Amino acid sequence: MQSGIAASQELVSEFNNLLSDNSAFALVVTISNEALTPVTTVRASSSSFSDNLAGLTPHIKPNEPLYIILRRFDSAPFFSAVTYVPDAAKVRSKMLFASTRLTLTRELGSEHFRESLFFTLPDELTASGFDRLDRHAALDAPLTEEERTLGEVKRAEAEAGAGTGVREIHLSKNMSMPITPDAFEKLKELGSGGGEGIVMMKINRETETVELAPSSGKPTTVSDLVSAISKTEPRFTFWRYTHTHEGAESSPVLFFYTCPAAAGKEIKYRMMYPLMKRAVITAAEKEAGVAVEKKFEVEEPDEITEEGVLADLHPKVEVKTAFRRPKRPGR
Repeated sequence: MQSGIAASQELVSEFNNLLSDNSAFALVVTISNEALTPVTTVRASSSSFSDNLAGLTPHIKPNEPLYIILRRFDSAPFFSAVTYVPDAAKVRSKMLFASTRLTLTRELGSEHFRESLFFTLPDELTASGFDRLDRHAALDAPLTEEERTLGEVKRAEAEAGAGTGVREIHLSKNMSMPITPDAFEKLKELGSGGGEGIVMMKINRETETVELAPSSGKPTTVSDLVSAISKTEPRFTFWRYTHTHEGAESSPVLFFYTCPAAAGKEIKYRMMYPLMKRAVITAAEKEAGVAVEKKFEVEEPDEITEEGVLADLHPKVEVKTAFRRPKRPGR
């Protein structure tokens, strides 16, 4: 059950600052006036995560719930989302914070968070508490690195697909843009009706940003598009499909997320795509003005067919006939 509470503009702004400022260790968040609002930003006093946890102590109360966004990891996603709900808190506060915890990460962008933790004791937010947590996790998951990261891929893909009906994050000029400037310009051209009619993108392993992927020609048919998409690497593809249906011509922009089985050999790289997908779509729609008509997600590009695309764009309307009473038999 979700509470209906949303992130305030002040929180979005403070989180943007946290994203861009490596000296900021944590962002403390509460619920005030029916909105998620920032309380304070805790600065890093050391390069050690354990040492910096001491800066949280003044904000941890035995009877007041809080959310804490922690810079916990050295590589993206960098943050842990901590929900602190002490046993001594009022019952209504407990229920409110518990039912809003998923909203916090979804509103700020799930791609920025590697884990979501739920604590009830102040001691769990100390160096010894996190040490116990990490040791327990190590005992519970005696998996190989490949098994663990493959599990993360599936979790990330499930979370990315669970966002239907949830308010999207709103990127602003202050938000760290996940797309390189040249790729973003191509999206703007597509959004304004110009350009080549296609923008194909991939994630750069080193910078973890989305950049233009090489594409040959301007596909005019679904078959041409399938031939242009990589069979070995994931791709984000925005394509203007000009076609005629029942005598009427239209040119909707379609989005395709493809992740071929061959890409599974590089699991960590593949894992970035579902984490970044929602941010890419949001940037295209909210910032570049691309009106995406339909979104498609498949593994292999060959799964994209003209028949399937047209069926989604122009679903057949079922014609229901009125019930007719059967004629009475003759005398």
